[in-house]
Amino acid sequence: MIIPAQYQQITVGFLMALLMSCIMSLVISLINLGWVDNMFFIWMQAWFMAFIVAFPVILVVGPVVRKLVSWIVKHP
Repeated sequence: MIIPAQYQQITVGFLMALLMSCIMSLVISLINLGWVDNMFFIWMQAWFMAFIVAFPVILVVGPVVRKLVSWIVKHP
């Protein structure tokens, strides 16, 4: 599947939110609960909720972060 270049920022945000929310929801669930029965289902529920928050946050915060980085990184 090829996604048009005009959707690159949204695609990056989607994949970033998907992967980060997956990893972080698992880690936080394990820290808070330990390995319990039904851990997979607890994790999936946490992941779903985390992704719903993470995707729009990344789309909003991403441009701000890029601007901050351009201010603090020395350009040749």
